Amino acid sequence: MPFTHDMVCSLAAVADLVNSAPEIGGADALSDIAELGAYVKRHKLSGVDGVSPADLEQVRALRETFRDVFAAPDPAAAVARLNVLLERTPITAHLTEHDGWPLHVHYFAPSASVAERLAADCGVALAHLLVEGEWERMRTCAAPDCEKVFVDESRNRSRVYCDSRTCGNRMHVAAYRARRRA
Repeated sequence: MPFTHDMVCSLAAVADLVNSAPEIGGADALSDIAELGAYVKRHKLSGVDGVSPADLEQVRALRETFRDVFAAPDPAAAVARLNVLLERTPITAHLTEHDGWPLHVHYFAPSASVAERLAADCGVALAHLLVEGEWERMRTCAAPDCEKVFVDESRNRSRVYCDSRTCGNRMHVAAYRARRRA
């Protein structure tokens, strides 16, 4: 399945959102408005000029919904959980060009809140994964002490760690040391 630029951005944003939960990282990475503002900036959410306490509350609630989608035991459960989100999300598709990117589709109204933007764009990106039969690309890191989620964008669907430089490297070094001891 080819991943468009917008889909890659949306999938990275949803995984980062889920991974910001205190249950995953040990500390809430969205504990205040400044951290939500940094998240918005890091993921280059277009048209967001500022964030409010209401945005923070809504995005935290959305984070739990997306976490449930990633935690689904099978594709049918993921579809059911994602459909609940999509049914309550106002989706307004429109074509746009911005930040040097060619014409593409946004699924939220220009006046949408941060949570509505994330729900629409990230929800639709996950929906495309499910429609294409790519549910198995929604993964949890294989490192035993890591619970971060990610979307495997590799061509051969072989990625198993959330980050090859941290978890992947740590696990490979541990395996090497175990082989050397044996």
